[in-house]
Amino acid sequence: MVTLENDFLTVTIDPHGAELTSVLGVHSQIEYLWQADPAIWKRHAPVLFPIVGKLHDDSYQYEGQTYHMSQHGFARDRDFTVVESTKTSATFELTDDAQTRAMFPFAFKLVIKYVLDNNMIRVNYAVTNPDTKAPLFFSIGAHPGFNIPLTDETNFDGYYMSFDPKKSRVQIPLDVAAGIDYTHRTLAATDVNQSLSRDFFKNDAVIYELNGKTTFKLQSDHSKHGVALTVADAPYLGVWSPYPTTGNFVCIEPWWGIADTIDASGDLTTKLGINQLAPQADFETGYTIQTF
Repeated sequence: MVTLENDFLTVTIDPHGAELTSVLGVHSQIEYLWQADPAIWKRHAPVLFPIVGKLHDDSYQYEGQTYHMSQHGFARDRDFTVVESTKTSATFELTDDAQTRAMFPFAFKLVIKYVLDNNMIRVNYAVTNPDTKAPLFFSIGAHPGFNIPLTDETNFDGYYMSFDPKKSRVQIPLDVAAGIDYTHRTLAATDVNQSLSRDFFKNDAVIYELNGKTTFKLQSDHSKHGVALTVADAPYLGVWSPYPTTGNFVCIEPWWGIADTIDASGDLTTKLGINQLAPQADFETGYTIQTF
């Protein structure tokens, strides 16, 4: 494990998956991150790469070949190299090898950097296409799960999600069996606070289209403590908590990519939300987590 510390937070990151495993408030001693109960959800904050969500039949086609890859891709289950570690920052790297190329026939370098900044964690993703001729098609996303409730005097149903800026956003329906129902998008009332309940997640993840910098907060009127996630340029964001099996956490997930649509052809190059990176080019993005 790699540990980062400052006067506000103690954060641990597992090189296996370059995954955040603990976000502990120094003064409050509040653990903000879900602690991966395997009976409910065995992860904390997996990195989603090189796909986000699920493919039809866990497969796709590229240049006439069929490849198989399970939901959210393989990065979350791979060991990253720790290339830099200080008291308040750490950088992790993953590159292609024979095992990844059997699922994903592309050269790539994925670098993830975590930096503590007071009560904030800055997360940076950098994807490089080292190939000199072929493009790289990929998606990437984050899946941090935050403990709800955070304090003994609160409960799950007492929390709500707030949106900044307060404006309506497009919501994308998800059929768990069939995929993203992109043609039946609707407007969601994200200009007001969204109360959290178990039933809110009865159809799996609630998915929004984003347009510009957005902050999502999980908070309660009965506690001064909560968490905010801010993202500048993600086209999609998912909100998820398990149902009907329940756990005391909510995931706020910025995505640069999305699961297969109901009518997806299976061709990776035409997949909704796919990123195409030219030879020798770089892609960089990220998000922040702020605790309070």
